[in-house]
Amino acid sequence: MNPLTFIPIAIFILYILNSIKILPEYERGVIFRLGRLLPEPKGPGIFLVFAPLDKMVRVSLQQEALEVPPQDIITRDNVTLKVNAVIFLRVVDPRRAVVEVKNYLYQTSQFAQTTLRSVLGEVELDELLSHREKLNLRIQSILDTHTAPWGVKVANVEVKQVDMPESMLRAMAKQAEAEREKRSKIIHAEGEFSAAQRLVDAAHLLATEPVSIQLRYLQTLTEIGVEKNTTIVFPLPVDLLEGLQSLIDKRILKREPPAGSGT
Repeated sequence: MNPLTFIPIAIFILYILNSIKILPEYERGVIFRLGRLLPEPKGPGIFLVFAPLDKMVRVSLQQEALEVPPQDIITRDNVTLKVNAVIFLRVVDPRRAVVEVKNYLYQTSQFAQTTLRSVLGEVELDELLSHREKLNLRIQSILDTHTAPWGVKVANVEVKQVDMPESMLRAMAKQAEAEREKRSKIIHAEGEFSAAQRLVDAAHLLATEPVSIQLRYLQTLTEIGVEKNTTIVFPLPVDLLEGLQSLIDKRILKREPPAGSGT
């Protein structure tokens, strides 16, 4: 048999082997046959691509993280910030991701930058710091509306970092310190009020039984004696002073003569 007859057979076998394509579960092959898009993408698994009639474009269905570079933003209360974010997206329709847009990652990144500036520029700094989850959902909704015609689904958007100028950081630190001092003074005043109220209640209770104040003095002496102090400061009952004062006043009014003097 002529060896030249094996050449076409070998070329045909090599062509068939080269036409065999295998795609994993997370990839799809978008096929263009004579320039026309086939109705369904190929994969996963094994299939044939007959070059040069067919041209295959691989598209990954895995979720991808796209980082948005830092953007200069001026909030509604005229605070200049640098904000960056991260976008999580995935392709849900490989055919449209190839046909409708040239580079869906680049296009999504550009839309994300403009959307980030426009959305965060409409809010104040306090809202940006305290309601970040609400802003993330709003940015995600806007981006998802833009990327849906491309067969791309934006799964999540997270504002990653907010860089503020040093002057604003110092002002916020002073504000936080003032708030803490305010709360401290309020708590201290409430404690003083509660203590004064308790003292008033205790005074009313002790006033019902005059002997109870004497018992309280004795209890105080017992507590002082336990501490083994060398000097004891004992409070003199006020009612005793009042009694002495009343006796002196009576003696002066009556002008009693001294003891032992004649009349």
